[in-house]
Amino acid sequence: MFRRAIAAISVFTVLAVTASADDKPVHVFILSGQSNMAGMNPKAGFEQEAAKLFPDAEVPYIKVAQGGRPIRLWVEQWNEIAKKHGLNSTSNGTVYYEPILKQFRAIIEKHPQPASVTFCWMQGERDAREKLSAAYEEALGTLISNLRRDLKQPEMNFVIGRLSDFGTDAEWEAVRKAQVSLAGKDPRGAWVDCDDLNDKEKDGKTRNDLHYTKAGYELLGRRYVRQAKALIEGRKPAADGRPE
Repeated sequence: MFRRAIAAISVFTVLAVTASADDKPVHVFILSGQSNMAGMNPKAGFEQEAAKLFPDAEVPYIKVAQGGRPIRLWVEQWNEIAKKHGLNSTSNGTVYYEPILKQFRAIIEKHPQPASVTFCWMQGERDAREKLSAAYEEALGTLISNLRRDLKQPEMNFVIGRLSDFGTDAEWEAVRKAQVSLAGKDPRGAWVDCDDLNDKEKDGKTRNDLHYTKAGYELLGRRYVRQAKALIEGRKPAADGRPE
């Protein structure tokens, strides 16, 4: 059921919030991850919040997301990380990493000196399901380091969408803790709470679904922008992952 629900979701796009203007500061966002990132429509929530919080700037963004994909498909060092943590898991390529580099280069050709770059990540469900949580924090930290290096953006901010409260086992909880831990260790890191984004009603009862509601996806986009705004301005992001 999990595989069927995510198989059809795939997004590879390059978009921008505002019209181009050479005299405006540029804040670039990179949106990436698996199904709950693929399901987030940036035009509903993200773009509106970006226009509100960056009224005098241009906010181009790229989105590379595919449902049901593990983090190893973004991280070139996965095999050695997995081995280090005693996991029997291998990867044959980083098919979702190279598109980020390619699309970012297209933005930089137009805006060679962005005022900021923020990486927004929503992923981890697959790794929890495959019982790979032991390597998750190191893998995600490596992905962020790789992006800072390859994009030539050593001060890149990042905002992690923490897994929602859909899962209840130890692996799911370990990934959640890893995401918050990594964000807390980096002065340019933040996380977003997703526990209230997946509440769906059926037969008069509320249940925690794997995927978010329409309103939930909209709020996810807004929270990404709000946490990023704090990081860009050198302020502390919301500690509870729910910036107002």
